[in-house]
Amino acid sequence: MKSRAKELRNKNPVELQQELLELLRAQFGLRMQHATQQLSNTSQLSNIRRDIARTRTILSQKARQS
Repeated sequence: MKSRAKELRNKNPVELQQELLELLRAQFGLRMQHATQQLSNTSQLSNIRRDIARTRTILSQKARQS
């Protein structure tokens, strides 16, 4: 997990925004699979949610630094 955070910190805000959009799309797809009971690994939902929170946190930190 720490390497994922370091990887995100090395990106600029535009790349982080793009990463956030991709994660939100992935979360939507997983939610739809879960709703139709096609999702076998439900832990993916919490992993995506944590990645979204991590990305938003780093984005806000970079915004405060600027």
